[in-house]
Amino acid sequence: MEISRKTPYNCRVRHQVIRINKCGFTLTEMLVVIVILSLLLVIAQVNIFTMLRRNTFKSQAQLLISTMQSAINTATQSERRYEVIVDLSEQTFLLRQITTPDLSDVLEEEIIINENLSENCRIVSVEFDDGDYTYDGRAKFRAGRAGWAYGGKIVLKDEHDQYYSIVVNRMNRIITLENGNHQLLKPVPKDEISI
Repeated sequence: MEISRKTPYNCRVRHQVIRINKCGFTLTEMLVVIVILSLLLVIAQVNIFTMLRRNTFKSQAQLLISTMQSAINTATQSERRYEVIVDLSEQTFLLRQITTPDLSDVLEEEIIINENLSENCRIVSVEFDDGDYTYDGRAKFRAGRAGWAYGGKIVLKDEHDQYYSIVVNRMNRIITLENGNHQLLKPVPKDEISI
């Protein structure tokens, strides 16, 4: 008796042609993708640098405002006195804590913040509410427990030659940035007040 070997249908060995798909890019496709990505990168860099240049004035003006706001807030909540010195000739400003009776000397250990301004943010002039003003040299805003010794304004100019004013009002302790060369409110002498 002869045994036949039958293989089931699903177990039969099939001879299939195996196709190997080459999944890749041609050199032309790679070059097109690289050119598109580099164009997008250049556009992004130009936009970022333009945005940073625009924000440079605002960020520097905001740093000066927050420095002055920090001086008045800390002075009114403590027994310490602070001074913000704006140097028009050097285009710098600094915040110091006054520790000695001699106000003309600035000691190195008194300096809290010392910042330089760039060409995008220039200090043009400083005017105090008592009528004193300067276009060069140093202007000093002193803050103590009672508030600012003098109010005033710091006139700034941006890279497009537009003017802005940082207004220091001694009646309220909020420092503001105004467009243009803002008109400063000056205190009225007692003998001019009519009741």
